[in-house]
Amino acid sequence: MSDPLQIKRLLRRPQFLAAAKGVSEARGGVVIQRLERGDGSPHIGLGFTATRKIGGAVVRNRAKRRLREAARAMLPVHGVPGSDYVFIARMGTTERAWDRLLDDVKSTLTRLATPKADRPSPARAPSGQDRPNP
Repeated sequence: MSDPLQIKRLLRRPQFLAAAKGVSEARGGVVIQRLERGDGSPHIGLGFTATRKIGGAVVRNRAKRRLREAARAMLPVHGVPGSDYVFIARMGTTERAWDRLLDDVKSTLTRLATPKADRPSPARAPSGQDRPNP
């Protein structure tokens, strides 16, 4: 039987700054940053943050509690071992329905798990300069 996925908290500012240099995705009520450490360690690093822009201390703490619970539910299934994740609360994190927040976290984690080269590119709308003049 394999070992359960080990999750360690990111606690120091340099860890958060390093994760900010990785890839990030935003969906609904959450932004998630992912940095592949490349140190050979299979554990997952996990951090949470909420800026004062989303509200006072009560609102920020509630947002981080909701993100912690969502990460606890989704990260063991959709997280990539050997990576650090930072969950950033957005304005709608505290008011968002729980099922929608879980869906946001799940879709963001799966999007971050696929390399950018494997992702389908979105269809681009033609710009005004590409159209012929009538």
